[in-house]
Amino acid sequence: MTARAGRAAVPAVPGVITAEQIVETARSIAAVQESDGGVPWPEGHVDAWNHVECLMAMSVAGLTAEARKGYDWLARQQRDDGSWPMKVVRGEATERNGESNHAAYVAVGVWHELLVTGDEDFVHKMWPVVRKALDFVVDLQTARGEIVWERSASGLPAEYALLTCCSSIYQGLRCGVLLGEHLGERQPDWELAADRLGHVLSAHPEAFADKSRFSMDWYYPILGGALRGAGARERLEEEWDTFVVPGLGIRCVSDQPWVTGAESCELALALDAIGDSERALTVYRDMQHLRHQDGSYWTGWQFVNEAWFPNEQSAYTAAAVILAADALSGATPAAGLFREAGRYAIPVTDPDTCGCSQTSSRT
Repeated sequence: MTARAGRAAVPAVPGVITAEQIVETARSIAAVQESDGGVPWPEGHVDAWNHVECLMAMSVAGLTAEARKGYDWLARQQRDDGSWPMKVVRGEATERNGESNHAAYVAVGVWHELLVTGDEDFVHKMWPVVRKALDFVVDLQTARGEIVWERSASGLPAEYALLTCCSSIYQGLRCGVLLGEHLGERQPDWELAADRLGHVLSAHPEAFADKSRFSMDWYYPILGGALRGAGARERLEEEWDTFVVPGLGIRCVSDQPWVTGAESCELALALDAIGDSERALTVYRDMQHLRHQDGSYWTGWQFVNEAWFPNEQSAYTAAAVILAADALSGATPAAGLFREAGRYAIPVTDPDTCGCSQTSSRT
């Protein structure tokens, strides 16, 4: 995907959601943005990943000033090692460990903002932030290629990696490489790290802690771009009936009667990314029962008890709704962000013949 001057366009999905409703949803995100620029979870903390997702959504809907305020927050809150605290409450770190996927997603946000707005000055301003963040991420890569999920406040890396996190990191590394190329500052170390990570994601499930009850572990290798083609389609078919609830969306976890809006929209994005537009639209339409009258979205619905669960509207759910609408409608220059993430997907390799160690090793 080549960056080009942005154009003013707000997504609309005919028969599902209008451009006016998308703007209303974006304003529901802006309404919870704090005075310092942070976009919190309903319980009050800010983390860099969900914060960036909300900035991307506001930018898509034309709330550029609000998005830029959020990027200023990222620049201020970044630590010397390139990471962000796991949780920040009213400007103060309450959980000080740094997550690798939080840091990597900043590159996705900055690349997305360039695509939407074409603002070169913004990219030059944020490039040092992205560079420090991805260097932090790459430093947590194991000898085999997976990237462990956090570094403690005392500097110790975690002992394991997470599939969902690494899938998102893969996209972050690819966006970082694109940013470097755009600025004439190629980053071959990031490109190599992405190649190695892509191989592990496609061929070494044993590299990751077992979180298979979560639907994110099912579709994220596709959403992040590491898996494409027949392998992606087969992966989705394997657990389709486990997670998809017709007419409602998808489950957050396989063993609970609970559908969630953010996961449903992310699955729609993953389906769109592999060209399955019909099912993408169906899943997206099905989750719209979560829409609140003010344009925000309930986090989830417990369909046995018939109750909102949790009893909250979340900015990150609203953000996922907007990003999925953009992908399905092709409204902005960033609409293909998740499709393009798979441009360099690594072909699936037989793990018995690739020569990789079957055990994790940090060297």
